[in-house]
Amino acid sequence: MNTKNALYIVSTPIGNPDDITLRAIKTLKTVDALICEEFRNGSKLLKKNGIEEKEIIALNEHNESGQIENILIRLAQGQNLALVSDCGTPLFSDPGHLLIEAVIDAGFTIIPIPGVSALTTAISVTPLHMKNFVFGGFLPRDPEERLRQLKNYKQMRMPIILMDTPYRLTNLLSDISKVFGKNQRITLTLNLTLPNEWILTGACDELIQKIGPMKAEFMLIIHQVQQAARNEK
Repeated sequence: MNTKNALYIVSTPIGNPDDITLRAIKTLKTVDALICEEFRNGSKLLKKNGIEEKEIIALNEHNESGQIENILIRLAQGQNLALVSDCGTPLFSDPGHLLIEAVIDAGFTIIPIPGVSALTTAISVTPLHMKNFVFGGFLPRDPEERLRQLKNYKQMRMPIILMDTPYRLTNLLSDISKVFGKNQRITLTLNLTLPNEWILTGACDELIQKIGPMKAEFMLIIHQVQQAARNEK
């Protein structure tokens, strides 16, 4: 690693620890400090990959603004730093956007270390040809706002990709059934890359019956383009 004053954006596994890349491990070993959301998760990542005595800087939604100056000072001193999220590719519905903006404005180098992403992994197992799609991410918590947002997505007539916390999975499926119809075809990926991984494609209400009250990390893809085309025939 010859570059100095660089912030590395390092992708890490979304479940299976063996999915980390060789380049990611090399980067984590050579940077001066690791920036992550929680000390516990950062320490676990380093230990799993045989990395010891690495300084960890916590950066999350509560302290990001306050940590930026400290990180910029470190970069100005010639340090190389690595930013990771709890899992997957950083900044994908995670903190870090303010930091990236500040680092760019300060003229320092940003280097991506690509790897696993829950989004692209879910797309890869979806039986749908997607030339374009809408990433809706996390919908509003308020039930009425959530339904209103889903109705807006329905008007877009293209695949919609959603995610949320495990305990909102059944409510989200129920709302999709209300807005798009019980026969709306969807792909649901549960606990991707883990031993209990489950990938389902079918009508919304059929999947509701299959998974029951299950709680799991998930990505959900609404097959809106194909469904619309099928209805028009």
